[in-house]
Amino acid sequence: MTKKIIIIGGGIAGLSTGVYAQLNGYDATIFEKHSKPGGMCTSWHRKGFTFDYCIHNLGGTGDVRLREVWDDLGAFEGTEIINHEVFTRVEDSKGNALNIYTDLDRLEKHMKEISPEDSKIIEEYVKAGKSLPMEDFFAMGMGGAMSKLKIATNLPKVMKWGKITLNDYAEKFNNEFLRRAFPHVQYNMSESNIPMFPHLLFLAGFNAGDMGWPRGGSLEFSRRIAKKFTDLGGELNQSSKVEKIIVEDDKAVGIVLANGKEHRADIIVSAADGHETIYEMLDGKYTTETINKYYDAYEEEQEFGLQVFLGLKRDLSSEPHAISLLLDEPVKLELKERDSLYLELFDASTGIAPEGKSVIKVVTKGNYDYWKKMRDENLENYRNEKEKVYNNILEILEKRFPGITEQVEVHDVTTPATVERYTLNFHGWQPWPVPDGGMKTMISGLSKTLPGLQNFYMVGQWASAMIGVSNAAVMGRSLVKELCKKDKKKFKTRN
Repeated sequence: MTKKIIIIGGGIAGLSTGVYAQLNGYDATIFEKHSKPGGMCTSWHRKGFTFDYCIHNLGGTGDVRLREVWDDLGAFEGTEIINHEVFTRVEDSKGNALNIYTDLDRLEKHMKEISPEDSKIIEEYVKAGKSLPMEDFFAMGMGGAMSKLKIATNLPKVMKWGKITLNDYAEKFNNEFLRRAFPHVQYNMSESNIPMFPHLLFLAGFNAGDMGWPRGGSLEFSRRIAKKFTDLGGELNQSSKVEKIIVEDDKAVGIVLANGKEHRADIIVSAADGHETIYEMLDGKYTTETINKYYDAYEEEQEFGLQVFLGLKRDLSSEPHAISLLLDEPVKLELKERDSLYLELFDASTGIAPEGKSVIKVVTKGNYDYWKKMRDENLENYRNEKEKVYNNILEILEKRFPGITEQVEVHDVTTPATVERYTLNFHGWQPWPVPDGGMKTMISGLSKTLPGLQNFYMVGQWASAMIGVSNAAVMGRSLVKELCKKDKKKFKTRN
């Protein structure tokens, strides 16, 4: 008898679970709140421009093991992968620029040209990027015990580079510009004091020919996986919000939709927001002290929380695809001053801007409480404040791209309140690291199952407390592989 699986949420984790379930003889049905698939992996259209929200650099685009997952899911069918020469450029108003080239030999040469006196520290930096086994980390979960063993053998490197922040490493440089620029090399997340380890993993990815960007953007990427799921016979129900998970005798047996309809299955999988799943759909009855502490430990601000999009009548193909702008005078956003801005630039070759035109996406931290309170109390004030953010940023961009003010054809601003409304993600956030969780959480996850609840699983970023589109997809694969093992079935990855 074919087992039925209900999957809550049609983001990448839910879609991946659905595809692998169908490949392995299960009968999967996805219920997605929104009218389109992808969850946070999405885009939207404005006056001929596509504003892309999610993918920056995607693990598994190159000839690496993780590519198997995307090929299983049909994620790249009919499109091409764009590999940029420059991961990001950090620049100031004086004409100084640090290009983080994806060719690491070129990166080393470039940095030594900026600061010959820092040759030794530059060589150490590049060597670290070349020596890390990127494939083992990004494909973690695909290879079972052997994969985890490989990770374990690299723990000394992980521990070393996990304790040194970008800010710490920047202080090693003698060159004044490199000291100022280096903390901004990873999506301009300088205020987070992020460790060197994730940045070095990106370098390792570039060195392996990986970490590209799928032409057409995030929504088209999600739609290709959704098509694979339905082509395999899976049922995708959109505009179908799940309100409750039906539990009988501590077994998850079905779901109740917002319209009151019930659907039952042998297995229930939540790929939805973790907080919504645990505390709303399940009424907080199945949890742990660790999980409770995790959701109580959210920070007021989070990276990527505030984004401004501009559709331009201007060709920016000669510019690098990403720029961290170091500002002479701070820009005031959310009543706080920011001394830098992170820009992503998309020309017509990316498939999301018309010929001869471009999109600029400006990304900075966002404060949930600030925007949520304003939106709830006075929608007009909320909209006016978003417009003020746009104008403040446009003033900065005018200095870098003279004439841009007259070239804007359309713009949009998203806040944490936007993301919460669109996806139901807790406080509009992506997951944050488990306090003192470290490698244990990386391997075992936060809430893949819940204590005392049978026939129920969670997949995705909230279940692992780790961000990343690739991580979400691998979790779907791993769950179905686990189900096959329990059901004594051979796990299949292709039809």
